[in-house]
Order: sequence, then C-alpha cells, then structure tokens
Amino acid sequence: MGLLRRYLDYPVLQKILWGLILGAVVGLILGHYGYAGAVKTYVKPFGDLFVRLLKMLVMPIVLASLVVGAASISPARLGRVGVKIVVYYLLTSAFAVFFGLLMGNLFRVGTGISLGTGQGKAIQASSPSLVKTLLDIVPTNPFGSLANGAVLPVIFFAIVLGIAITYLMNRKEERVRTSASVLLKVFDGLAEAMYLIVGGVMQYAPIGVFALIAYVMAEQGTKVVGPLAKVVLAVYVGLTLQILLVYFVLLKVFGIDPLKFIRKAKDAMVTAFVTRSSSGTLPVTMNVAEEKMGIDRGIFSFTLPLGATINMDGTALYQGVTVLFVANAIGQPLAPSQQLVVVLTAVLASIGTAGVPGAGAIMLAMVLQSVGLNLTSGSPVALAYAMILGIDAILDMGRTMVNVTGDLTGTTIVAKTEGELDRSKWQ
Repeated sequence: MGLLRRYLDYPVLQKILWGLILGAVVGLILGHYGYAGAVKTYVKPFGDLFVRLLKMLVMPIVLASLVVGAASISPARLGRVGVKIVVYYLLTSAFAVFFGLLMGNLFRVGTGISLGTGQGKAIQASSPSLVKTLLDIVPTNPFGSLANGAVLPVIFFAIVLGIAITYLMNRKEERVRTSASVLLKVFDGLAEAMYLIVGGVMQYAPIGVFALIAYVMAEQGTKVVGPLAKVVLAVYVGLTLQILLVYFVLLKVFGIDPLKFIRKAKDAMVTAFVTRSSSGTLPVTMNVAEEKMGIDRGIFSFTLPLGATINMDGTALYQGVTVLFVANAIGQPLAPSQQLVVVLTAVLASIGTAGVPGAGAIMLAMVLQSVGLNLTSGSPVALAYAMILGIDAILDMGRTMVNVTGDLTGTTIVAKTEGELDRSKWQ
C-alpha cells in the first residue's frame, strides 16, 4: 500500500511524462531486437484499455459540464458586462483555434509518420457542406445525438438547456424555481462524478501512455521524435501570436498599454505556467486585477471566474495543432470543411473544460470525434493521440498561461469600457 500511495501522490503529468520516456526507450530497444510483435501482443492492450476508458467519458462530460457551465451565467448579470465578456471570450477562442490550424498547416505537423492506411481522399470526399455542417449543430433528437456520439449537437443542446435552467431558477413561481434548482443539482452531481472518474482514469494514464508509445516506437523507431518536436514548436509559436496579435492589439485599440499590462499580469502568468491550472491560479489572478490593475471588484469577481470556466484560448489553439497532427499522422488530412468543424467544436467545447483534471485529453478526444477521427482501441488515431498525450505536460504549461492572460485581457478591456478601471494604477 505504501508504494501505491507514493504512486498516487506523485503528480499525474510528471507520471505521464515518465511513461512517455520509458515507453519510448523500451519500445526502441525491443523494436531494435525484433520484438515488435511481442510488444503489440502483450503491451499494447494496456494502452487500448486507456483509450476505451477515455472514450467512455467523452459524452457524459460534454453534457454535464456544459449544462452546468452555461447555467452559471445568471440572467441578472447578463447585462452589458456579461454580453461584453462572453462575446470577447468566444471571439478570442475562435482566433486561437484559427492560429492553431494555421500553425499546424504551416509546420505540416504529423507528416512523416505512417500510422494509418492513407485513406484521406475517401474522408475528404464525404465531407459535409458548410450549410449542412451548420444545420447539423441543431439536433433533431438530442438523446440520439448523445447515444451516437455526435459532439456538436450535444454541445448546442447542453448550452441551450443550461441557459433555460438559469432563467427558470429566476422565475416567480416557487415550484418552477425548485424544479430547476433540482435539475441543475442533478447535472452538477453528474459532472462532479465524471470529474472524479476522470481523475481515476488519469492515474492509469501513465501506464496507457507507456504501452501505446512503446508500441509506436517499436514499430516506427526514432523517426517520430522530430514530428513531436515540431508540434511543440507549432503550439508555442501559435500561443505567442495569440498574445501579440490578439491580446496586444485589443488592448491597444481600447487605449491600454500592452507592455504595462504584461508587467502587471506577470505574476498570474508565471503562476499559471508553473501550476498548469487556470482555476488554481484564480486567487492570484484576482489579486493582480485588484491590486495591480485597479479593476473594480464588481467586474473581476464576475469575469475572471467565468473566464476560468469558459475561456480556454490556449487549449483551443492546442486543439487546432494536435487535431491536424493526428489527421496527418494517420494519412487522413482534413478538408477545409472539417477544419471549420474543428473551430466550432473547440470554441463551444471550451465552455465546459475548466477545472477538469485531464481536460485537454478529454477535449482532444471530443474534437477528433467531431471530424470523424474516432478514438477506438488499436486504431492509428489512438496511437497518434497517445503520442500527443505524452508531451501534453510541455504543451499544458504554455496553453494555461495563455488561458489566464486572455481572462485578464478581457477583464481589463471590459473594466475600461465600463469606467471601472483605476487609471492611477496605469500612470
């Protein structure tokens, strides 16, 4: 029990990184000596189990977390501040996914790896039109969409249901308010239960990553190292562009000095980079907003917790790069219409990802599924997915920092437009 306790207490992301390193070493050695077949037979099934566990979680997480996230926006606060910050969060998330796809295409991430059978033409030929893609977001049968794993319709339905619950909780009739409150508690309980299960699955993640990476390295050898380094470079270049071309430009447009902003925001940015948790950084972020930026508490006490829930710019950008990596690695490059689906799914899904251990892994599985790259055990998609998960700790630091920077940027802009920014702090 002592050994198990030490294992459980060790940070999950560090364990996953060790699983990646050990899996790569073991896979290279066994592959070099001709034991690739044994790795596939005896080791890879442990990785397949991890993939099945993740896939089990996707749809319940989507439904429960998005209903609760959407219901957190109170009608009383859906005034000017609420509208401004929500529009800002959605627009900047869309820009983030765009930069992710741009970097993924420019760096040609995933090329040079042969995990699949090269069926890209068939998938592109069957890609739906833009009009059909947009219409299909609205489900004709939400329960059918949930059962079939159709991500975008479930996201749409969950957001609408969450907003409806919020309005019902503010009705005059006590019966209606009570019923809505109970319904929200049911979804909240389901979401918490799923988060607990995710935590358990992530404890198994190092073993799953070890098994899948060992198989990939035994089959592919060292030629996968370069493509993974290219993914890290593409993500960090994209994150830098998000800060310079989106946040800095918006700050400048609203008369705020970007360099002063960065100097004031650095404590929250560094904390986010180290802790890799937007929610964990929230106390530091709120302190920065009040003490260093002079933002009124009535503004940041609403916008920052909301941002920690629905604003995942860095995570959305990461989705754009990694989905292209997976698609290219298995020989099934995405058509333009499929890349649009990635944008829509990543932006909408970002509403329910905050505070969930392993959220990046779950969200990536969700986005892959939305473009027909199903995460099934033993598939090339699962192998490419495991490769990304192995370097997720490196990517998570940068994307969390950008998530928090985006929250502070939006909060500062809204405070400025509402006249709730202490200008003496910016002299």
